[in-house]
Amino acid sequence: MIRLLIADDHPVVRAGLRAVLESEPDFTIVAEAATAERAVELAAEPGVDVVLMDLQFGPGSAMNGAQATAAITARAGAPRVLVVTTYDSDADTLPALEAGATGYLLKDAPPEELAQAVRAAAAGRSALAPSVADRLLERMRAPSAALSARETEVLGLVADGLTNQRISQQLHLSQATVKSHLVHIYSKLGVDSRTAAVREARGRGLIR
Repeated sequence: MIRLLIADDHPVVRAGLRAVLESEPDFTIVAEAATAERAVELAAEPGVDVVLMDLQFGPGSAMNGAQATAAITARAGAPRVLVVTTYDSDADTLPALEAGATGYLLKDAPPEELAQAVRAAAAGRSALAPSVADRLLERMRAPSAALSARETEVLGLVADGLTNQRISQQLHLSQATVKSHLVHIYSKLGVDSRTAAVREARGRGLIR
């Protein structure tokens, strides 16, 4: 049996995932968590093989899914983490994968695809949503044109309307470093303004 922990702040989503997964003869749900912190605690206990992790939790959680994934996978003998979320931009996928997630799936995936992804994760194999896999391949083919994780983070804050000064404060960077990131972003995206950069990045699925 593959023992699963479902981590999502929406009870309806947890119930839906439970209903789908419990229909598989080799799956058993051993725990649920409504916050990222609780997911980290439960994943540290014996008896969990795969954690199904959402990325965004409500105000009751100080951590996000990527941070929880990093905390879980940092431990020896940790369960695998399969991200199951509605977000598929680079701003979401890169931090999660860098944090140690074995797979990344979207919540609109068919039940059979979810089951296959869980089995793959339990076996230590990667399982990626097609849109995520396609963009990762694009990054590999043209690494010089791909935004780094930090550049994606900076541009995401630009899209949120933050000034360079606010971005520097939030990311603990100098304003000169923020400007340098923006110069590189403009060059990679072939644009010359903040507005154009945000529009182009959203069109490519790099940010939300």
